[in-house]
Amino acid sequence: MAEGLRERKKRQAKQRISDMATGLFLEHGFVTVTVAEIAELADVSVNTVYNYFPAKEDLFLDRMKHVTQRVARYVRARDRGESAAEAVLREVRAAVVAVSPEFGLMDGFADFMRVIEDAPTLKARLWYLQQEVLQTVVATLREDTGASEDDPLPLLVGGQIAWIEHALVGYVSQEMMKGRKAVDVSHDALGVLDEIEGLLSDQVLNYARRGAE
Repeated sequence: MAEGLRERKKRQAKQRISDMATGLFLEHGFVTVTVAEIAELADVSVNTVYNYFPAKEDLFLDRMKHVTQRVARYVRARDRGESAAEAVLREVRAAVVAVSPEFGLMDGFADFMRVIEDAPTLKARLWYLQQEVLQTVVATLREDTGASEDDPLPLLVGGQIAWIEHALVGYVSQEMMKGRKAVDVSHDALGVLDEIEGLLSDQVLNYARRGAE
């Protein structure tokens, strides 16, 4: 269904507020910038800001909903004969080779991470989002395998599959904050992914293998 004029204007207004807020956070830090200052810069009311973003943290992490579903999407889209872990490793490797900004391989990512490091509420929100990643992966595995609610394997395997992405992003963040070039970090991250795969057991690497349809 095509986006209507009203929906497009609302989306553009939301994006404009978010972009201006992010600029302020990067320049002055998350803690010191107020919602009132963001509203003034965007030429809207404080209530309008809150209509789009229920909490201040949402202004900085507004694109994270897409990220929390990413690993589960990889699992659902796995190829025939491919296990859940293999699909995630394949997709993450492809993103690293492409030097994808989605995994922090971009100029300015270090500045983004420094804002988070200096803001306890943002770090707390990131922890919550990481739990959401795990929950979506476990739910996807349980649905795809038909596992019962009392079967612990989807939780145990899902935790390790979610860890693949979490560990990779952690490594990229650490290296980008050292001031390294994204292309160089990308090269080294491929080696890290090999190490990550080597740490996974055969049971994890073979779990939820998709059969021929």
